[in-house]
Amino acid sequence: MELIFLGTSAGVPTRSRNVTAILLDLQHPTRGGLWLFDCGEGTQHQLLRTAYHPGKLDKIFITHLHGDHLFGLPGLLCSRSMAGIAHPLTIYGPKGIAEFVETTLRLSGSWTDYPLEVVEIAEGLAFDDGDYRVTAYPLNHPVECYGYRIEEQDKPGALNAAALIADGVKPGPLFQRLKQGETVTLEDGRAVNGQDYLSAPQPGKKLAIFGDTAPCAAALSLAQSVDVMVHEATLEAAMEEKANGRGHSSTRQAARLAREAGVGKLIVTHVSSRYDAQGCERLLAECREVFSECVLAEDFTQVSV
Repeated sequence: MELIFLGTSAGVPTRSRNVTAILLDLQHPTRGGLWLFDCGEGTQHQLLRTAYHPGKLDKIFITHLHGDHLFGLPGLLCSRSMAGIAHPLTIYGPKGIAEFVETTLRLSGSWTDYPLEVVEIAEGLAFDDGDYRVTAYPLNHPVECYGYRIEEQDKPGALNAAALIADGVKPGPLFQRLKQGETVTLEDGRAVNGQDYLSAPQPGKKLAIFGDTAPCAAALSLAQSVDVMVHEATLEAAMEEKANGRGHSSTRQAARLAREAGVGKLIVTHVSSRYDAQGCERLLAECREVFSECVLAEDFTQVSV
């Protein structure tokens, strides 16, 4: 998987940071998959500066209905239609997302020529297709807000072909069934269990993408043992009380959560527009004092998962 940050500012864009949007390229070998998490104003313009095409989007996950996470959605939906895109799109988000999409399209005299589904979510499983599972966790923000835990299915272990051949099993169609862990019967009557010739499964990748939040009870479960955690760090530690009062987190709160959850890497984003480049360096330093495996995302930062 690959994360591409299209917008990393908090409520107000700056000259160098647009408001929130994150692409997730699943990089699946057969099905592909391009997902968008939040869609702040100007997201389609940010997409134009990448190698990714909005017509390839499969799913959009909205964390909450504040404008800096949502106001780019109508334009993106309409542009896909005017470009003749036929690829289906599904939008997931809190209660009210369906009304927002329907109302903005209706009042602006707009429409979509491609299959569009809008799914209003609640806490719990949002999506599962057997390859990927997405679970929504409630966060602590003035409006209904969710974080998304994305889990890739474990990959089967490798088949030990040499051991099979040594045991008299000829290469061919049976190998594919054995690789699936099936038990097959050979011509000589022997039953061979594929599980006996498979290495341990390769764990699927896991990541957590938080919406805006002050510290909350669900955060640890959302982030537990993920490879990558994306979390806001709107304000510095000295302004923690102010951040929490507005439903946001400080640098050190994000870093403490990463440490407690045992994540592989922390990526902080959603930085207040009060911070210039030097200020952002201070934010990152505060995070790394608590959790060293941390980066502060810039617009167009790409991170492999």
